[in-house]
Amino acid sequence: MVNNKQVILRDYVTGFPKESDLIFNDATVDLSVPAGSNKVLLKNLFLSCDPYMRIRMSKPDPSTAALALPYTPGQPIYGYGVSRVIDSGHPDYKKGDLLWGIVGWEEYSVINPTSSCFKILHTDVPLSYYTGLLGMAGMTAYSGFYEICTPKKGETVFVSAASGAVGQLVGQLAKIMGCYVVGSAGSNEKVDLLKNKFGFDEAFNYKEEKDLNAALKRCFPEGIDIYFENVGGKMLDAVLLNMKLNGRIAVCGMISQYNLEEQEGVRNLSTVIYKRIRLQGFVVSDYYHKYSNFLELVLPYIREGKITYVEDVAEGLEKGPSALIGLFHGKNVGKQLIVVARE
Repeated sequence: MVNNKQVILRDYVTGFPKESDLIFNDATVDLSVPAGSNKVLLKNLFLSCDPYMRIRMSKPDPSTAALALPYTPGQPIYGYGVSRVIDSGHPDYKKGDLLWGIVGWEEYSVINPTSSCFKILHTDVPLSYYTGLLGMAGMTAYSGFYEICTPKKGETVFVSAASGAVGQLVGQLAKIMGCYVVGSAGSNEKVDLLKNKFGFDEAFNYKEEKDLNAALKRCFPEGIDIYFENVGGKMLDAVLLNMKLNGRIAVCGMISQYNLEEQEGVRNLSTVIYKRIRLQGFVVSDYYHKYSNFLELVLPYIREGKITYVEDVAEGLEKGPSALIGLFHGKNVGKQLIVVARE
């Protein structure tokens, strides 16, 4: 038996979460799985901070249950992570294997591997990439852009929250395809990152724009073919006015709405009819069967330096609460992750 520090949800949250909503617990764990068990004991190396985790902090709600079941107060929260197998009773995993999938926010986790658990076979790229670029966030970008938006060379693409875990990859994939790409972000530092690191054609700080409709018209004088939606609210309303005929919108997330007790309305929804817009929400797990296709596309781009990825790294599980809460105040620059252990 060894000590196992955990991050616990104190109670269900309303409004913006606070660091004090997440507390620490000192538990213990057996470093072997019972004989005959299919379970796998993991040492967690990296944990991913993702906006959807806010939904899990709220009281049970039938409208969100299909995406994210709520956490249990008094129990460890959980999310995507990268881990090493310490002991296994499962035939597909052996000691020393690396994997990414859903784990507890703790030093060690015991799991029953599911279809959302992937063995890591390519270790010539940073292992932390499997919390984002080569994990759930990367698959989200791939699925929404290619499967839902069906892009064509020369089309115009707008990405909100464009410097985040998903948006930075969507923009780079669109540029590789030969699209004109614009992103929005919440600071001038992030705007600079979009234009000078990720190669976006244009970018703007939405906090400095008094009129989002005017900002989009400035960047897209002929309109938007594809919108990758990460934020919702006023941005979605403005985008609808600027979509082209037969435009496509992949709805990945709506981070601007997660902390509101009453969500903002969308006034321009009738443009979906007039402009024949296809607006589709999706959940990344619906596309996990295409993970091998995703790796075949993206790994060569990474190795050739055609895709880059920015991470915001918090060292130590004790930094987990502040890193996660910081997402909802735009404090992260790039993909937010936590280092639990280096080996």
